[in-house]
Amino acid sequence: MLQINQMFSVQLSLGEQTWESEGSSIKKAQQAVASKALTESTLPKPVQKPPKSNVNNNPGSITPTVELNGLAMKRGEPAIYRPLDPKPFPNYRANYNFRGMYNQRYHCPMPKIFYVQLTVGNNEFFGEGKTRQAARHNAAMKALQALQNEPIPEKSSQNGESGKEMDDDKDANKSEISLVFEIALKRNMPVSFEVIKESGPPHMKSFVTRVSVGEFSAEGEGNSKKLSKKRAATTVLQELKKLPPLPVVEKPKLFFKKRPKTIVKAGPEYGQGMNPISRLAQIQQAKKEKEPDYVLLSERGMPRRREFVMQVKVGNEVATGTGPNKKIAKKNAAEAMLLQLGYKASTSLQDQLDKTGENKGWSGPKASFPEPTNNSKFSLLC
Repeated sequence: MLQINQMFSVQLSLGEQTWESEGSSIKKAQQAVASKALTESTLPKPVQKPPKSNVNNNPGSITPTVELNGLAMKRGEPAIYRPLDPKPFPNYRANYNFRGMYNQRYHCPMPKIFYVQLTVGNNEFFGEGKTRQAARHNAAMKALQALQNEPIPEKSSQNGESGKEMDDDKDANKSEISLVFEIALKRNMPVSFEVIKESGPPHMKSFVTRVSVGEFSAEGEGNSKKLSKKRAATTVLQELKKLPPLPVVEKPKLFFKKRPKTIVKAGPEYGQGMNPISRLAQIQQAKKEKEPDYVLLSERGMPRRREFVMQVKVGNEVATGTGPNKKIAKKNAAEAMLLQLGYKASTSLQDQLDKTGENKGWSGPKASFPEPTNNSKFSLLC
C-alpha cells in the first residue's frame, strides 16, 4: 500500500506583498512562509525595545528604603513612615444607569493608590504607589535625592532636648493604647477599658468605651469596639502628657568579675580511672590540638573468634590495639597511645584482672565428683 506524503500550502500577505510556502503540516508551512517574509519584506522593521533599567539605580539590588535607613543612621535622624488616607479621585462618579447585570459585571473600578508620609528629622516627603511598599520606596527615593548632597548635621550638646526628640520619634511608631499602658506602668497607675454602651441596628452598631487610668478617665465612640477603644485612649493620652516628668533615677552600674578560664592540667596522672578514649580526647582538647584519629586496620580469625586491629594517630604518634570487637580494640589503642605519650595507665593491673574475672575464685564449697565403680558402670550399661 503506497503512502502519499500530504503537503500543505500557506499564503501570507503583508500590504501589497505576498509570499507562499509549503510544508508537511500547517504549522511548518506557516513557519516557513513567516521566515521568508522576514527576509524579503521591504516594510520597516520595529525598533528594538531598550533593556529595562533598574528603577532604584542602586547597585546590589538595594532598595531605597534600606539605603535611606543607612543614611538616616549616619545623620542621627530616624526615618518614620506614616500611611495616609487615599485621596478621592477627581471627577469620578459611579455610573448608576446600568441596564441589567451585564454592565455591572463588566464595570471596571478605578485602581487603588496608596500614599505615605515620610519624616526624616525636620524634612517631610510624600510618596505614592500601587502598593504600600511601592509608596514607601517612592517616598524614600525622594528623600535620598534631597538628603544625599546635604551635610550631616552635628550632634547637639544638649542631651536633654535630643533625648526628648528621640522619645517623641519612638512614640510616633506606637499606638495610643500602647502609650497609655506604658505611661501607666511607669507611674504605677491602674488601667481599665470597659464598653459602657452599645446601640444601633446589627449592621450599623455604635460602641462607647470608657478608659480609666488612675484618676483620669475618658470616653470614645466608634462603629467598632477597637475604634472606640483607640479614641478613648487618644483622649486620655492628652491628659497624661500634661503630667510633670518623672525624676530620672540613675541605675547603679553592676560590675561582674570575669571568671578565669579553666585550664585542664594534662599531667601524667590526669584522668586515671576514666575511659581511655575519653581521657585521650580530653588531653588533646586541653592541649588545643587535633582530636585522635581512629582507623580499623584489619579483621582476622574465625567467625566466632574474630580479632580486630585498630590504629590511632595523634600528631606524629601512631599506636595500635586489638580486641574481640571494635569497641575494645579502640579502647586498647587509646590506652597504648596514652602510655606512648608518657601518661600512666588508666586502670591498674588488679582492676583489669577483676574486670576480666581471671583473679576471681569461687568462695563457696567445691563440688566433688565420686569416682565411678564397677557396679555403676554395669548399671549404666544395663
